[in-house]
Amino acid sequence: MSDDNIPRLVLSRNHCMPVIGLGTGGFQIPHEVAKTAVMEAIKVGYEHFDTASSYETEQALGEAIEEALKLGLVGSRGELFITSKLWITDAYPDRVLPALQKSLRLLKLEYLDMYLIHFPVSSKPKRDSGLPSKEEIEPLDVKGVWAAMEECKKLGLTKSIGVSNFPVKTLENLLSVATITPSLNQVEMNPTCQQKELREYCKQKGILITAYSPLGAPGTIWGNNRILDNEILIDIAKSHGKSVAQVSLRWLFEQGVGFIVKSFNKERMKQNLEIFDWSLTENDLEKISQIKQMRLNQENPLFENIA
Repeated sequence: MSDDNIPRLVLSRNHCMPVIGLGTGGFQIPHEVAKTAVMEAIKVGYEHFDTASSYETEQALGEAIEEALKLGLVGSRGELFITSKLWITDAYPDRVLPALQKSLRLLKLEYLDMYLIHFPVSSKPKRDSGLPSKEEIEPLDVKGVWAAMEECKKLGLTKSIGVSNFPVKTLENLLSVATITPSLNQVEMNPTCQQKELREYCKQKGILITAYSPLGAPGTIWGNNRILDNEILIDIAKSHGKSVAQVSLRWLFEQGVGFIVKSFNKERMKQNLEIFDWSLTENDLEKISQIKQMRLNQENPLFENIA
């Protein structure tokens, strides 16, 4: 099924990541909705899928992969790139391996392509699945948890390991104790949250960036339409005969980062893949660099640690 039109980012000598992936995160996505979306995405050419234990979509993704293999939509497991993430209640040295093993059971896979620490904090397990309060959040044992992540890689349970939502300061702490450098940092990034300082630091350290909320997460309880309604992006899109979404994704691609899109609409899935045969102009890039910057309005205590 491999789609040679999708560029790849090099993680290591024998491991590459398709630059675009389909995200399966969201607020209580029904099982069948997530499974169907993954199947449709595979049919139109997606090979990279992003999940997490906290999304509760690992099982749906695993069932879709199993069905796609049976139907011949995918030639082999090796054609797909699968990312999952360690949730904060498992972000303790002795809980990392069991958490990954649980994810693999739900996904019905023998290994992940990428396993990420979801946030740079920990929290004791709760009775409910809701977000922790400020009082329940604890500092991350960076050295111990990362050593456990490295062990997962050495055991062959994940090809690559990385982090998510890590600011420069926490990355500095991690790199001071790491034997294996994180391959990736998945963070919010889009034309209104360009992450210039973090990108420069990661580039210096050989850490790739993958962007989540590349369109500002419109239609979610934490996102807004500040990208889709941006006059600068609207004008650039008109000049190229493209959509604002396509301009935003093309901009990310030209920054050398990967990106996770989350549209479950088949036509938009196709449009999100149609960004690799044209380019933004220098004038476009200059205009985008002047866009006012702001983070998503995510009013929960987790994000106080990633400013």
